[in-house]
Amino acid sequence: MPKTDARTALARARKDGPDRLYYIYGTDVIKVQALTKRLIEAAVGENEDFGLTRFEGRKLDMSLLEDTIQQMPMMTEYNCVFINDYNCEKPYEDLRGKSPDDITKSLLAVLKEIPPHTVVIFNVTGFEIKLKKGAIADKNKKLADFADKNGTVCELNVPAPADMAREISAKVSARGGLMSLDCARELSEMCLSDTLMIENEIDKLCAYAAGREITRDMLTLLVHQQSDINAYKLADAVVSMNRNAAFEAISEINIDKNNRVEVFYAITSSFIDLYRAMAARASGKQIPDVMHDFGYKWEFKVKNAFRSSTRMSPSHLRKCIGILRDMALTMNSSSADPRVLLEKAVASMLMTENGRRR
Repeated sequence: MPKTDARTALARARKDGPDRLYYIYGTDVIKVQALTKRLIEAAVGENEDFGLTRFEGRKLDMSLLEDTIQQMPMMTEYNCVFINDYNCEKPYEDLRGKSPDDITKSLLAVLKEIPPHTVVIFNVTGFEIKLKKGAIADKNKKLADFADKNGTVCELNVPAPADMAREISAKVSARGGLMSLDCARELSEMCLSDTLMIENEIDKLCAYAAGREITRDMLTLLVHQQSDINAYKLADAVVSMNRNAAFEAISEINIDKNNRVEVFYAITSSFIDLYRAMAARASGKQIPDVMHDFGYKWEFKVKNAFRSSTRMSPSHLRKCIGILRDMALTMNSSSADPRVLLEKAVASMLMTENGRRR
């Protein structure tokens, strides 16, 4: 299926007017959201209150959607309809007596009648579309193919490391700075290829460098490495009641008074991931259900949580989350060293009565 890149799609929408139908997806959720926002602006300008109607894919009412698509624009050139996270694999939570294919067939029938004054935008930000050899390999192919035939399809993925490095270096250059490809690749790795975080760090680094070349020393000084990986290591060590691994993970976490909120969020998120996985297993839910319900972008995080959560009882995990809550209260109400607070919290988790130390 031929796809249109974001720049071309946006330039065409601004020059000739937006297409009647868009389908936007990919692993780079930030870019998916950004393109969606700009296409909406191309359709209704700053008058979203009058010209834009939003629908949640899981609760899509076909009759209401049909009526909305047909309505005339008010105070805007186009009537814009935005549908987030419609999943042809499972359109609704409760499919009793309904077929996903039949529901999507009804949707496509509605989309066949889009009038010239209406722009319909689908985007995917809360679940993973299955791909095979670069092509959509699940039921969402029906909607994407229809959009390709009748409008525009954009797939926006996180670039490969080498491409990301070139993109970072170019952005720094556009701001009047200089950054080597090796240094740019290192920045990408520190930010786990998160494009929004990379943008923020580029702004900070360029302001600090003031036209000088951005160096590794500047990265070390200014950029706090993403803590997700080490936070996961810490959570996994705690559920395994492995004291040595837990304190080794703490030693690898770069936490100080400047980034304590960000790091604490990463640690707490890892434990929340475990609790969600534990609750999902108890309810008979699977990994795709958790990804859809909580908007996970990366499947591996949920897989890891499902695996690790089997090694801890619900009561122990609840106690660990309670300990983290108490740590947050202390951290926000005192000037105590956040690393010391983290070490005390982990020690408390490892001393709970459910665990065995090793």
